[in-house]
Amino acid sequence: PTSGVFEKSFALRGFENFYMDLVKNPEFARIIMDKMVEFYVSYWEEILPRVGRYVQIIKMGDDLGGQSGPLINPELYGKMVKPRQKKVFSCIKERTNAKLYLHSCGAIYEFIPDIIESGVDILNPVQVSAKGMDTKRLKQEFGDRLSFWGAIDTQRILPFGTPGDVEEEVKRRIYDLASGGGYVLAPVHNIQANTPAENIVAMFEAAKKYGKYPNQYMEKT
Repeated sequence: PTSGVFEKSFALRGFENFYMDLVKNPEFARIIMDKMVEFYVSYWEEILPRVGRYVQIIKMGDDLGGQSGPLINPELYGKMVKPRQKKVFSCIKERTNAKLYLHSCGAIYEFIPDIIESGVDILNPVQVSAKGMDTKRLKQEFGDRLSFWGAIDTQRILPFGTPGDVEEEVKRRIYDLASGGGYVLAPVHNIQANTPAENIVAMFEAAKKYGKYPNQYMEKT
């Protein structure tokens, strides 16, 4: 599975209903999320003893941010969602040496310390067009504890920029995120249908050109 405790809960109840539950009927929201925890823990307890030693990365997904801010109040997240996410993440980490990869779109800067504390090793997709997701700051503040996967802008640069813009975007993200390791260069999300083919090629060519160690574009000055 890839959806997490938070996403699966509002998928069951409906987006608006679950948000209302969190505030007006928190006990019901807890019951729903606890059932999700029970499901995920039982799933990983069953599967990881069989395959855990062969797996390098385990992906979970819980979108916590929108374009301009969090999807949930950070205090409410810390009280209601984080402890339940952490139970699932701990179950995984106790049964495999695989790195834990969390897909969480949007403006999630405020959640990153909690995400790290909960056991996440890799953050995806690093939505650089969302508020507060400045790659230089993310690397400076969290790069010693978290790897980053993504960051090549799929909202503006890839679909609407020139090949030269794409090359500069790749250089910038490598410069911001790759120093010392811990960066997987990739589009922020799926490459959209309106993206020119030449821009996709430009991204790959720039990655090959600038993405090798050691590299001047990765050295902080």
